[in-house]
Amino acid sequence: MRQPLDRTPPKLSSVVRPLTLITEFSAASHATAFTLWSFPGFLPGSDDPITHISRPDTTAIPRRAGVRGHRGQFFDDEITTLCGLFITTRTRTWLDCARKMSVDELTVVADHLLRIPRPEFEGRAEPYATPDDLADMLDRHKGTPGIRKARVALEQARVGSDSAPETKLRLALEYAGLPEPELNVPTELGAGVVRQPDLAYPEQRVAVEYEGEGHSEVAQIVKDIAREEDFARAGWLLVRISKRHMQNDARRAVAKVRTALLNRGWSPN
Repeated sequence: MRQPLDRTPPKLSSVVRPLTLITEFSAASHATAFTLWSFPGFLPGSDDPITHISRPDTTAIPRRAGVRGHRGQFFDDEITTLCGLFITTRTRTWLDCARKMSVDELTVVADHLLRIPRPEFEGRAEPYATPDDLADMLDRHKGTPGIRKARVALEQARVGSDSAPETKLRLALEYAGLPEPELNVPTELGAGVVRQPDLAYPEQRVAVEYEGEGHSEVAQIVKDIAREEDFARAGWLLVRISKRHMQNDARRAVAKVRTALLNRGWSPN
């Protein structure tokens, strides 16, 4: 059964909505759904003005100017509504886009779906999906183009990443043979002092923070200095990573974290 969601979609919905109302079986899907759901990560062709519409494989493929039609098998719980707009669910959209996405970009979206939200900021308490939800979606549609990549992405996905850069940083560290870090785990640094680093290696007392554009603002700089002092007082080493460290397959980011871990007693197996 289609389950309504209360959310205001982007302006694109005004273009898509009439196309999904041709019949009750039409729904925004693929790159269009990817955009409407505000997924992170890179999907080739997602900036194409073509509107993607899906229908069950028992109906005719939609053919209209500006529309790319798709047909497939849809379970009742794989179509929902977004402010009256029929659209494939987030988990189904993730699978539908797997064919064109890289494993790492699929992992970014999977982490986004699995992330535990912060109710005080987001107005929701539950993640968009659980690992079992994503696994069930894959089991339902065996043989779908891109499903092998999606399975690898699900194996790589973790609960705890707060952003696409954090996921990409974690993957780069693991690909380089560094140990898997904890993600956004509250860490007590002293009496009444709790910090939640993006990535952490408690055994070596190394914390890693990815700092986006907002960290250049004066107020945020003050907070960042206080945070670094808290870690230092507790005997932790804080490694700060920015966008420039992520260039060239995150080589500089990996080098910084590896050096910190080695200095704290870690040794490769």
